[in-house]
Amino acid sequence: MNRRDLVLAVSTQTGVERRQVDSVLLGFTRVVTAVVSKGEPVSISGFAKFVKVDRPARMGRNPQTQEPVRIKASKKARITPLKGFKDAVVKTSLAPKLERGVWPPAPAAAKKTTAKKSTAKKSTAKKSTAKKSTGAAKAGARKTTAKKSTAKKSTAKKSTTKRATTRKAPARKTTARKTTARKTTARKSAKR
Repeated sequence: MNRRDLVLAVSTQTGVERRQVDSVLLGFTRVVTAVVSKGEPVSISGFAKFVKVDRPARMGRNPQTQEPVRIKASKKARITPLKGFKDAVVKTSLAPKLERGVWPPAPAAAKKTTAKKSTAKKSTAKKSTAKKSTGAAKAGARKTTAKKSTAKKSTAKKSTTKRATTRKAPARKTTARKTTARKTTARKSAKR
């Protein structure tokens, strides 16, 4: 979610115009930034705490030479999520309920269907890799990993594309019990 999406969602949730929401959001970020930069913490109960942290100078070590190195004092911004926010993120039933159409907005429905299609492709690829792994001989397993290696890594695809066209039947006959055998055969074929 970027700034535009946030403004649109808040506008839809509260019934306030987008321009007003945008100006309030801009004012909020400016005020919080200015106050925290002066050293005063800003705490929004149930959401987050914004603090400026002064880190003193200290001695560290160079990892290559193991020589002591002096690290300068610095100032950092720290944003700490508070209990209400953390609980809502961990347990979604505690999160506030949004009105219909707030998030995701209506144009995102097309994105969801494409996302579902891609996850379905991934799950079928996983099922087929599980099928090919167990009872097949090494040659049959190598060839099947080459057939479905496009979902995994490009390096595995390069090394095993030559073998993909020879046999296809042994991969379909095997069962999906041993996943460790699949991992070892995939590693062996990727190395070659």
